[in-house]
Amino acid sequence: MFHGSMVALVTPMHEGGELDYESITRLVEFHIENMTDGIVVVGTTGESATLDQKEHCDLIRNVVNRVRGRIPVIAGTGANATSEAIHLTRCAMEAGADACLLVTPYYNKPTQEGLYLHYKAVAEAVPVPQILYNVPGRTACDMLPETVERLSHIPNIIGLKEATGDLDRLKQIMGLCGDRLDLYSGDDATGREFILAGGRGVISVTSNIAPRAMHELCEAALAGDADKALQIDSRLALLHKNLFLETSPIPVKWALYEMGLMSEGIRLPLTVLDEQYHEPVRHALRQAGVMQ
Repeated sequence: MFHGSMVALVTPMHEGGELDYESITRLVEFHIENMTDGIVVVGTTGESATLDQKEHCDLIRNVVNRVRGRIPVIAGTGANATSEAIHLTRCAMEAGADACLLVTPYYNKPTQEGLYLHYKAVAEAVPVPQILYNVPGRTACDMLPETVERLSHIPNIIGLKEATGDLDRLKQIMGLCGDRLDLYSGDDATGREFILAGGRGVISVTSNIAPRAMHELCEAALAGDADKALQIDSRLALLHKNLFLETSPIPVKWALYEMGLMSEGIRLPLTVLDEQYHEPVRHALRQAGVMQ
């Protein structure tokens, strides 16, 4: 249903932490002009953990209205309380999002049975296409391939964002689920290999900075052109690395500020990028060809 380079969109903020809707409009147009294949709003990179429920729903609605159907909008609606995930997913469906992305419940460390029942409850409560999201480095919760296979039989669970960077796991999930789920990388550094091995795309931090290059990389990989994909990826490799010198989205938000696309605003407990990392991020921007 979805494919290619889908940006894990940052949430622009003013210096005081208020949402910056003018910059959101600017970023939406930037991505559409530069061929991004889809926008993921209010995910991890969008600082979803620091937004209240009203802000969360308002931001989804705003982005859907700005996009106007030109590319798909996928809304991050995961939570560590099942009732909250249902509420946010319903908000996203009512706002017109094309699908929802639901991270595994974080901090409370559910069992595999708890994960299955959590996702089953959300899918049954809200009939919108849903993409599972596994990022154990963030959540202290790893959704195992066997649990993904069980969930793949629920009709409106259509995909999985797998952010472990483990290509062997991709092959295992493909073997278990067949064509019931579309698989998306949540790790830019291995995204090219992920697609070449059978994935459908990347939900990308790097795409915030180099959207056209990420679109072309994914397009080449989906077409099986490994040489072209590698050529593009080599130019972006330092971005894939240096956008994680501090906790994401700290470096990517600073990079967008450096590019003149938004202010430095970020919410505590995250802070603006430490000065020692400014030049490494600038160097990655220059190597990617997005800044002189």
